[in-house]
Amino acid sequence: MKVDVKAISGKSTGSVELDEKLFGVEPNVALMHQVVTAQLAAKRVGTARTKTRAEVSGGGAKPWKQKGTGRARAGSSRSPIWVGGGKAHGPKPRDYSERTNKKMIKAALRSALSDRAAEEKVIVVDTWDFEKPSTKAASEAVAALGVEGRALVVLDRTDENAVLSLRNLTNVSVLASDQLNTHDVLVNDYVVFTKDNLPTSVAKEAK
Repeated sequence: MKVDVKAISGKSTGSVELDEKLFGVEPNVALMHQVVTAQLAAKRVGTARTKTRAEVSGGGAKPWKQKGTGRARAGSSRSPIWVGGGKAHGPKPRDYSERTNKKMIKAALRSALSDRAAEEKVIVVDTWDFEKPSTKAASEAVAALGVEGRALVVLDRTDENAVLSLRNLTNVSVLASDQLNTHDVLVNDYVVFTKDNLPTSVAKEAK
C-alpha cells in the first residue's frame, strides 16, 4: 500500500510504501477493545473511599430503649440507613489495572493502524519545517493536508517547533513516536506521521 508524502503546503513530494505487517493486517476488534479497556482502566487512580459504620464518629449509645416506644429497634445512630451513618458496600482504594501482555498490545496497535490505513486516513508528511512556533501556521498546514475531524500527529521529541505549533489546536493531539498506542489511534480520525518516524517492522526488529 502506497501513500503520498506531502509537504505542509499539501503538495505531494513523492510516495512511500506502508509496511504490510503494520498497516495491512486484518483488524481484530475484540483485541483492540480489550487492550483499550485495559489502558483506560490503568489510568484510574482508584483512591475513592467511604467510611463504614465502624469508622464514622458517634453512635456509641443506643438511641432509645429496645421495647416500649412503638418505634423500630435501633442499636446505633450510625447505621447505614440513618442520615450521617456509615456507607454500606462503598468504594475502597483499589488497583483497576488489568494485565495485558506485550504481544497483545503490539497486535492491537497493528490492528488500529491497519484500520486507519484501510480507510485511507494515514497521512505522511515530509517534514514539519516550521521556522518558528506558530499555531496559525500549524492550523493552515493541517487544513492543507486534508484533515477533516480529529488528527493524531506523531512527532519526534526533538521537533520542538512542531510540538509547540500543533499542541494548541483543538482538533489535533500530539504524541511522541515512542508513545504510539491503540487508544490514541482509535479516538482520532487521522494519523499523521513524518517520513522519518513512519513505523516499520524492520525498525522494530532492529530494536
